[in-house]
Amino acid sequence: MAVSHFSGDSMARPVLLSLVLASVSTGAVCAAMNDADREFARPHQMVDIGGRRLNLYCAGSGPVTVVFDAPSGDGGWTWHGVQPKVAARTRACVYDRAARGFSDPSPLPPTFGNAVSDLHALLGKAGIAPPYVLVGNSFGGAAVQLYAYRYPRDVKALVLVEAGHEDEEKRINAASQGKLKQFYDAQNRFIEQCAQAARKGFELESDLFAACTGGTGTAYGRELAAARLATVRQPAYWDDLVAGNKAGDASEAELRAARRSFSDLPLVVLVRGVSPYALPGKPQSALNKATEAENLAIQKDIAALSTRASLHVVAGASHIIQADKPQAVVDAVNEALDRAGY
Repeated sequence: MAVSHFSGDSMARPVLLSLVLASVSTGAVCAAMNDADREFARPHQMVDIGGRRLNLYCAGSGPVTVVFDAPSGDGGWTWHGVQPKVAARTRACVYDRAARGFSDPSPLPPTFGNAVSDLHALLGKAGIAPPYVLVGNSFGGAAVQLYAYRYPRDVKALVLVEAGHEDEEKRINAASQGKLKQFYDAQNRFIEQCAQAARKGFELESDLFAACTGGTGTAYGRELAAARLATVRQPAYWDDLVAGNKAGDASEAELRAARRSFSDLPLVVLVRGVSPYALPGKPQSALNKATEAENLAIQKDIAALSTRASLHVVAGASHIIQADKPQAVVDAVNEALDRAGY
């Protein structure tokens, strides 16, 4: 679930894997120019879930735990502008999925279902008892929906930040007249190239290294930028991305099989206000408008699954809303907590 740019007539060459490496999101340039985010730059509670460990970082206290799940290529640190503010109200936990951040890789394919199984095991082993409010972006947004379906008694509200949907790729590919598939094909080849370079050892000053990793970027403070860069140099990181591309159909099938109403579960849906597909500085094409309209329609379809849902389009934010407009996510979490009675 990563995006570059395409216009009405042709795809532009992918530059940075902007949603895979969410830290270089353009709206986050001034998000953290100091080291106030250093807590996210180190492992905290390394929890053994059965022969491998996942990193968990919790702060705050309260009657409900807010658990954040990241987009496909990022660690829990993607929430560095959100989690501390939520922790001022209640317990707030971020974690690194397998092969992300400080967590060990998994021998299993990175599907939504396997991510849910890992998260459930993590929370149990760490003694983080329900109730939960789950927050997820992109891949993480799909995973937390599946978690709510599997463990409905444990989940008291959902906040979905540009969340994945089982028919998203098919529907947006149709709206974009096949441009999305063209991009995914090109991006998958690029990820394979990065994986090969990582296995050999990146040449740190090379253009390929900068293109694959985004370099140090400016979205994070010095220590966290260094920690992120160390992660995305590892072969395990790229091997997991390759595996995730291959497991896409399986992930969609898992969510599709589980799909049903959320009944009266409090649900807050955030939708981007800026197209990640548009060419900067260029007029929005009719094809791009159709693509964005379909993305909004998908998010509205998710919101319609709950009788207690709200949907907000976040002006100035692209797909990684927590990077571009972190306060919008904080506000959405507070709205969900209020609605759930916490």
